[in-house]
Amino acid sequence: MPELIGDLIRHNVAVLMAGGPPAAIAAKKATSTLPVVFTSGDDPVQIGLVSSINRPGGNVTGVYIFFSDVETKKLGLLRELVPNAVLIATLVNPAFPTAVYQTQELHKAADKLGQRIQVINASSETEIDAAFASMKQLQASAVLVAADPFFASHRDQIVSLAARYAIPAVYEQRAMAAAGGLMSYGTNLAEAYRQAGLYTGRILKGEKPADMPVVLSNKFEFVINLKVAKTLGLNVSANLLSTADEVIE
Repeated sequence: MPELIGDLIRHNVAVLMAGGPPAAIAAKKATSTLPVVFTSGDDPVQIGLVSSINRPGGNVTGVYIFFSDVETKKLGLLRELVPNAVLIATLVNPAFPTAVYQTQELHKAADKLGQRIQVINASSETEIDAAFASMKQLQASAVLVAADPFFASHRDQIVSLAARYAIPAVYEQRAMAAAGGLMSYGTNLAEAYRQAGLYTGRILKGEKPADMPVVLSNKFEFVINLKVAKTLGLNVSANLLSTADEVIE
């Protein structure tokens, strides 16, 4: 990553659209003058990208994409779709920086709903396979896949396993539902990247990153794959369908 960023800097680019935290952090380490625009699912203040949300300071600003804060909503949606669920498994990557926070929020939400959950950790392809086998042994009624770039990058594997074990699952990205997952709820990534593009454009027109507050991406989308629901024998209520931003049939 540093080598790639260094090459861009040597080409005298006007601004670096650095994307996720690893690239953004590497870009910040490489230059203190060239403007950098990020899209981060991690708190940009906590990971050291900016001094504060409202006044970033320095040469870095961008879009804060909420991933971890949607787990409570996802659990509620899963409960509504599978109201008689005795046990809901939650797939969490312990290597993800906000994994502890995700787990705490899930337990709080479960206690409030009176729902029994079982946290199952996985941070490799092999562990994902083992996790779904464990869900089967535990007779989990459904699974909540926590927001995490690692899980998103293993979309096909996870969606295929959920189908193989016939277990209803909720994800954080629309792409998971589009790939054959049951449903998703999370930040509208297309809108988040559009916002990052707008910020990049403003910088190209002369604005300074230090004076541009980090954008809090607050547009969410709820997607239901009705075809998958029918395959699983689930009755999707009219209320749930009416709240969906998109229904895949």
